[in-house]
Amino acid sequence: MEVYLDNSATTRVFQDVAELIKKLMCEDYGNPSSLHRKGVQAENHVRYAKETLANILKVNEKELFFTSGGTESDNLALIGCALANQRSGKHLITTQIEHPAVLQTMRYLESLGFQVTYLPVDSAGRIRMEELRRAMGPDTTLVSIMHTNNEVGSLQPIAEAGTLIKRINPNTLFHVDAVQGFGKARIYPKRMHIDLLSASGHKIHGPKGVGLLYVGDKVKIQPINFGGGQQMNLRSGTENVPGVVGMARAAEILYSHLEEDVNQLYRCKRYFIEGLRHLEGVKINGLLPDGGYGEGTAPHVVSASFVGVRSEVLLHTLEDEGIYVSAGSACSARKPQPSVTLKAIGVEKPVLESTIRFSFSVFTTMDELDYTLQVLYDKIPVLRRYARRA
Repeated sequence: MEVYLDNSATTRVFQDVAELIKKLMCEDYGNPSSLHRKGVQAENHVRYAKETLANILKVNEKELFFTSGGTESDNLALIGCALANQRSGKHLITTQIEHPAVLQTMRYLESLGFQVTYLPVDSAGRIRMEELRRAMGPDTTLVSIMHTNNEVGSLQPIAEAGTLIKRINPNTLFHVDAVQGFGKARIYPKRMHIDLLSASGHKIHGPKGVGLLYVGDKVKIQPINFGGGQQMNLRSGTENVPGVVGMARAAEILYSHLEEDVNQLYRCKRYFIEGLRHLEGVKINGLLPDGGYGEGTAPHVVSASFVGVRSEVLLHTLEDEGIYVSAGSACSARKPQPSVTLKAIGVEKPVLESTIRFSFSVFTTMDELDYTLQVLYDKIPVLRRYARRA
């Protein structure tokens, strides 16, 4: 049996989306900037994508910009807004558990003279409103907080944070990295006081290499790449028509029965965690203070530490049995280093080095989870005995 439980890294493309992408690549392949019929045809496809995504987010089509992925969306939001608004202040706020696309960009902005506050989180990976309030100042121009953590599945109080930020300073911009949350929750930027929002196609059963950035109509932002002036001069470059349309179609499918899918993901999560608890020496990371792991945590992510077994060893043991998981964020997996997220939520080093991330999708079945649990029951005791002898 082949079991794919690394859906936080990427997802299997919906068949309907794959067929649509093929048509756009082989038949409706015009450049949307061209004035002839093929170009107009491509432009209409891009318009469909914008209309679809704008309807899901309840925003204006003109506020949506397509990028090459979540990383570019985060970079454009942070660098573009920091530079465009630096006369108003050079203080930025984010959290200690952001994706590298945000954390590394913040480090870059620090090298340009910006001051960045990194908010700590609790054991569940959530920020505290009081600490956000204390960090805010008259020179705070931008706050960036992720919607869903990619490693432990913590959910941030985005709507509450947006309300607080705007109450303290209506001019402070609020960016949300929703790469892991989009397609798993209904996110309405205008209702939640979100000025900028990043999303990615390949996390929602769409294609890789395409992302989305929502930019509120009153946001002051400048481009970070230059060229032909496409997308209102903010993001130059020929639009990736198959990508943006594939992303929009995938989102359309997901949001047509979102609540049903999310409930099934939570059932998978509860079932899997209860199964893991039959093993000795297993710690579930990112649990709520009451030990809960339902609403209040992401429906599709389980972070578990198998004390006495190194992550890499377990990962490849599972791979040998046809089970695909992750030892952390896919964006940093080839550069092994202690997880900043696990450290921030208080996971100690011996446990940190034995952590595996399991992440589910709408394609995940209970039979697959049963098979995975059985393999873990069989292999973990053997691996621990081997580790002790070594």
